Amino acid sequence: AARKIPPVDQWSPQEVGDSEMRIAADGRWYHQGGEIRRPAMVRAFSSLLIRDEDGQHWLVTPFQKLSIEVEDAAFIATDMQVKLDDAGREAIAFRLNSDDLVVCGPDHPLRVAGTAEVPAFYLTVRHGTEARLNRSTYGQLIDHALALGGDELAMESMGARFVLVPEA
Repeated sequence: AARKIPPVDQWSPQEVGDSEMRIAADGRWYHQGGEIRRPAMVRAFSSLLIRDEDGQHWLVTPFQKLSIEVEDAAFIATDMQVKLDDAGREAIAFRLNSDDLVVCGPDHPLRVAGTAEVPAFYLTVRHGTEARLNRSTYGQLIDHALALGGDELAMESMGARFVLVPEA
């Protein structure tokens, strides 16, 4: 069963501050310079994350909104699976380092940044946050797209089409 995510988008905390936390590019979480090693603690904090229009990440509770430094993306996609949705269309699901499962599609689009030589793949997670696909996961995605054939490197998930080449 999917875990229940708090309704952070419905909260309007009055107190704003700094969490003194950082999410490193490799997905590890730190507080006041020390790594947070308990996966359950990281999962709990990750459920409170949002990213605003300016790209700032926040931890939100009913009473506080605390800034958090994110070096690249808030999450890392560590695996993918290809399944079929109820309509018989391909649905590509990504497992995150938070143990969440996110299905790519219109509500969770995939974007490609970087260059053709060094691409970076990002999946929209929730509340503006993203997951960067790790090397093995984007390798799986490219292998899947190549197996599909076609004129360009692309794939579909939940009826949405995603080109897997950075825009020039």
